[in-house]
Amino acid sequence: MMNAQPFPPITKAFFYFLILNFQFSIKKVTDRKIINDPVFGFINIPKGLLYDIVCHPLLQRLTRIKQLGLSSAVYPGAQHTRFQHSLGTFHLMSEAIQHLTAKGNFIFDSEAEAVQAAILLHDIGHGPFSHVLENTLVGGVSHEEISLMLMERMNKDMKGQLSLAIQIFKDEYPKKFLHQLVSGQLDMDRLDYLRRDSFYTGVTEGNIGSARIIKMLDVKDDHLVVESKGIYSIENFLLSRRLMYWQVYLHKTSVACEKMLISTLLRAKELASQGIELFASPALRFFLYNPIGKKEFYNNPDCLENFIQLDDNDIWTALKVWSNHSDVVLSALSRGMINRKLFKVEVTPSRISRERKEELLLNISKKLSISKKEANYFLSTSSIENNMYKKEDDSIEIIYKDGNTKDISEASDMLNISLLSRKVKKYYICYLRMEEGGH
Repeated sequence: MMNAQPFPPITKAFFYFLILNFQFSIKKVTDRKIINDPVFGFINIPKGLLYDIVCHPLLQRLTRIKQLGLSSAVYPGAQHTRFQHSLGTFHLMSEAIQHLTAKGNFIFDSEAEAVQAAILLHDIGHGPFSHVLENTLVGGVSHEEISLMLMERMNKDMKGQLSLAIQIFKDEYPKKFLHQLVSGQLDMDRLDYLRRDSFYTGVTEGNIGSARIIKMLDVKDDHLVVESKGIYSIENFLLSRRLMYWQVYLHKTSVACEKMLISTLLRAKELASQGIELFASPALRFFLYNPIGKKEFYNNPDCLENFIQLDDNDIWTALKVWSNHSDVVLSALSRGMINRKLFKVEVTPSRISRERKEELLLNISKKLSISKKEANYFLSTSSIENNMYKKEDDSIEIIYKDGNTKDISEASDMLNISLLSRKVKKYYICYLRMEEGGH
């Protein structure tokens, strides 16, 4: 029997190489977090700044805020959150950076991380039922303004690590195309919410080819462009966006539900101004019992502190308790929200006449035995409008093999400028149902 021979030197070296490589692979895997997303599959979040942002309480707050607010009154599946949306935009941004870099567009690692951070934080300023709050409790301060305030707050906590992300978010960074990826006609925000909202609502018309669009993106003269072979994907994107607005975001029942909640909160705020005691969480109470305008929001730090504490639960819990309040207006509106006894909606091509409104107000006041002034809480008239594409906002440029570019309105053989920019406007009136039942 032959004696065992020691490993040849080259075999030993190779063995040690395998061991070291295995250890590196283990470290590489553990240096990231994997989240399983129902829309895009596995999303990889690297440890470090980006993972710290995801774990931050201000971003985690978005797990308690629905992406589509009151659209679940129409589409019961629309239960996804703004946190899920933020993760989706991050994933798409990672893909976009990868594809743009592969095409020779130089992006520093620090810029890539900053633009990923910016898209993660782009919706951080949303409150519960975002636009409802902007019209009632928060006094006209937009969620974009609040997002910037919260980003600057986080930047202090993180010792300036978000400075570059904030520059990109504010469009103050020299590479303008990075801002376009965060906020533009083909930003990662739109590419995610159309796919995600389509998925959860079941409205298949919104299911755009986001992966295809991202692969077709390129940069020319510091401006995002789309390769000519991706033109059909862009046409589908614009059509899908228009359909989603009319079928989901501006659906008449969703609009009525939103107006009903606005009326409820305005009535609560009026009662609070009279010193009437209302149930509310500490954060909601702050906004009910204090007049908050733009000036107060920027100058009083308590405003932002209380805003941070607000989420969907504050509103729904208050509505449940208010449904038994002695005030007829507040209780009727709150019960309607809780039990889905929604306003009746009529959509018309022309403005609602004064006579029609007066007739309805009279009927409502008789039905509920309230004054005509109070009846106004149960009636709302307004208009909704939408257009597919506004060239003056941020054009979508198609680039050809010879390097020339054309605006999508000129390049498309299906969508001309008159069709793309045509604004569709509809008038509506929503009011308390005279008959029993919901909608």
